[in-house]
Amino acid sequence: MAKIWVRQAVLKALDDAMKDDPAVIVMGEDVAAAGGPFKVTEGLLAAHGPQRVIDTPISEMGFLGAAVGAAVCGLKPVVEMMFIEFIGVALDQLTTQAATMRYLSRGRLTVPLVVRASAGAGQGFGCQHSQMLDHWFRGTPGLKLAVTSNARTTYGILRSAIEDPDPVVALEPRILYSEREEFDVDPGYRIPLGQAEIVKPGTDATLIACGAMVRVAQEAAANSRANIEVIDLLTLWPWDRTTVAESVARTGRLITVEESPASSGWGADVVSSVAVEQFGKLKAAPHRITLPDAPVPYSGTLEARYLPNASYVAEQVDALVSTNQPPMPWWRKAA
Repeated sequence: MAKIWVRQAVLKALDDAMKDDPAVIVMGEDVAAAGGPFKVTEGLLAAHGPQRVIDTPISEMGFLGAAVGAAVCGLKPVVEMMFIEFIGVALDQLTTQAATMRYLSRGRLTVPLVVRASAGAGQGFGCQHSQMLDHWFRGTPGLKLAVTSNARTTYGILRSAIEDPDPVVALEPRILYSEREEFDVDPGYRIPLGQAEIVKPGTDATLIACGAMVRVAQEAAANSRANIEVIDLLTLWPWDRTTVAESVARTGRLITVEESPASSGWGADVVSSVAVEQFGKLKAAPHRITLPDAPVPYSGTLEARYLPNASYVAEQVDALVSTNQPPMPWWRKAA
C-alpha cells in the first residue's frame, strides 16, 4: 500500500473529479500557473487546460460570485480560498446567495459548488491566518461543512463534496498537508457527507474530534488510563447525530476536543443535543476541551500552549472518567 501526503490526496481528488466530469472546474488565486500556494493543484493546468483551471484576481468577492453563477448554469466549480479568513469579504455570495438558491427557486436551481480552504493553527502564521472559523458556516440552511483529517478522509470527502448538488465548504487543516499515511487511492472511494467515523472503539468515554484534533484525540486515547472511544466527526454541518448518540449510550460520557474558541466551538451544539436526548444515560456532565477565547498567538511557544495537545487531552479525559466531574481548563486553573 502506497503512502501519500494529504496535499497529494487533495490533488488526486481534484484530478480524478475533473477526469470523470467535464463540468468540474477549479478556480482560485495562484491555483493554475503556480500550482497553488500549498502545491495542492500542481499539474492541473497542464492536464486540463486554462478553461478549467483558472487563476483569479485577488478578489474573493468577485471570483466566488462568478463561481456561484457558473454553478447555477451547470458547471461544478471548486473554489480555493488560500486561507479561510479570506472568505470574510465573500460570505454574502456563499451564505446568502449559494446556500439559499435551491429554496428561493423552489428546487429549480441548484448550486453544486465546493469551497476548499486551508485552515487552522500550528505553523506560526499568526492570528489572521490560523483560525478554523467553522462557526461562520455552521447552521446555515442549504450549506454543508466538512473538515478533513488525513489523506484518506481528504480524498473521500472532496469527491463526495464535488458530486453534491448543493454548496459545500471543505476545511483542510494546513498543518496536515505534509502528513503521510498508507492509502491506495480508489477513484470510486467516497465518504458520505454527514457521516462520522469511529476511529477507535472504547467503553469508558466518547471523545469526539475533527480535523487536526483527530490525531491528538487518538494519541490521547492511547495514553489514557481509560478505554476511550474516538470519533472523527468529519462533517460539522449537518453532523452525525446517530453515531454520536449510539456511542454515548454505550460509554455514558462525552468529551469534545475542538480547535475552536470555547464561545464559538462546534462542541456546544453536540453537547446540547446529547444533554437533552441522552440525559438519562450520562454518568457525568459532558465536557468540552477547547481553545481559550483569545486570538491565536504568533509565538511558537505560546501557540503550542494555546492548542490542545495529547497529554493535556489525556489528563482532562482521565480526570472526567475517574471523578465524573468536568475538570477546569488550563487557562482557568492558571487564573
